[in-house]
Amino acid sequence: MGQEAGPGEPFQALVLAGSRGGVDPVADYAGVSQKGLIVLGGQTLLRRVLTALDQAGASRIGVSTNDVALQAALRAEKARATLSRLPSAAGPSQSVHEGAVAMGTPLLVTTVDHALLRPEWVTDFMADTPADADIAILLGEEALVRSAAPTTKRTYLAFRDGRYSGCNLFYLKTPASLRAIDLWRTVEKHRKQPWKIAALFGPVMLARYLLGLMTLDEMVARIGRLAGVKAAAVRARHGLAAVDVDKPADLDLVRSIVEG
Repeated sequence: MGQEAGPGEPFQALVLAGSRGGVDPVADYAGVSQKGLIVLGGQTLLRRVLTALDQAGASRIGVSTNDVALQAALRAEKARATLSRLPSAAGPSQSVHEGAVAMGTPLLVTTVDHALLRPEWVTDFMADTPADADIAILLGEEALVRSAAPTTKRTYLAFRDGRYSGCNLFYLKTPASLRAIDLWRTVEKHRKQPWKIAALFGPVMLARYLLGLMTLDEMVARIGRLAGVKAAAVRARHGLAAVDVDKPADLDLVRSIVEG
């Protein structure tokens, strides 16, 4: 596996650009076949994400996709980083697992619909990740997100110390992080059978969460211990880091931000 990247040092990144099949409502709304091909501010989302990672210092970027049109767009990209295409799997967790096996760790993971991604969000996230963490996830506190994008509608998880939204940025620092991805794969496999997920985490942990007794750090640390890793929650410095393009309304919002 690769050597640990320090702040400001070159790193490698994986961009998830797969599909669950069928028509993507956001891509269909924009009149393209895949979200990565949506044009925003004169650039595709694929190019915007690759550019941000490139400017953050990525030395190698893998794009996980099976979409033929997106593969053609990737071949046309020019960047300082080494670009490669990796086949996407049936779900995002499996794609991350296969990408991490192929590329090694440390590995920064993001998504092709992270339309507003900025290089400083990436470098700040890696710098703020605890030195002893195997894996870290970036989350945006509700007040920070709403201050940056008052009209955005995000899904927030409630904890004793606040409500947080995911930012589609993950940092797999060590080979052990794959154990956390294995847990994610199990949860994803049972997403339509919530009782199995409940059994996986146990009644005490679920009760403490539902009663609002757990902080964000406690929850992430407990999930990490369940997977056998040191997991860390990193709080975003930038509210817009929580804004991606999951719905047509999200695309309208990012267009208003980028194109005025």
